Parts: sequence; C-alpha cells; structure tokens
Amino acid sequence: MKYIKQVSLILLFSFLGEACRFFIPINIPASIYGIGLLFAALTLKLIRVEDVRETGSFLTSLLPLLFVAPTVGLLEYWELVKPVLVPFVLISFVVTIFVFAAAGLVTKWIIGRRAKKHD
Repeated sequence: MKYIKQVSLILLFSFLGEACRFFIPINIPASIYGIGLLFAALTLKLIRVEDVRETGSFLTSLLPLLFVAPTVGLLEYWELVKPVLVPFVLISFVVTIFVFAAAGLVTKWIIGRRAKKHD
C-alpha cells in the first residue's frame, strides 16, 4: 500500500506538470513543471521525503535504462552523426564538467548555509 501511495503522489505531480504545460504558454516541458512542483512541495513540507523516497529511489535507479533507446537511435543514423561526433563529444564533456562544478558549488553553499543555522 505504501508503494501505491508513493507512485500516486509522483503521478499526481506529473499530472500537475502536464496541467501547467497546458495552461501556461511558455515552452517548458511538463516534466520540468512537475519536478519543480514536487520540489516546492517537499521544500514547503507539504509532503515529506518519506512519502516518495522508495519509489523515487527505484525510478532513479532505472534512469540508465532510459538512455539505451536514444543511443541505439543514434547508431541508426551513424552517417549523419559521424561528421559532428568530435564537436558533440567535446560539448558534452564541457557541459558535464560545468554541471558537476555547478552542483558542487550549490551543494557547498547549502551545506554552509545549514551549518550557519545550527551555530
């Protein structure tokens, strides 16, 4: 029963994201709206992390599987991808380093902020 509640909560926020996408005329994917609403609900303590933890962890563990189909699709168009492969890999590498650095800085900032609150 716990897992049904967790999946239902995640699906609710997914549905709310779809509704936002429908009603707000900005070109933002519904999944971004949904995850933003879920984040806001967690931050405002409208729902507890425990209410979605196990299902969220399970879904996160499945993420690598979601990259298999697009990779196979790229191989199907190898002749089109081949001329731009080096710039594509270089840009992907630079963006990955940027995301790692940004995530590290934000994490460091949050940890510092929490440490100041406890002092």
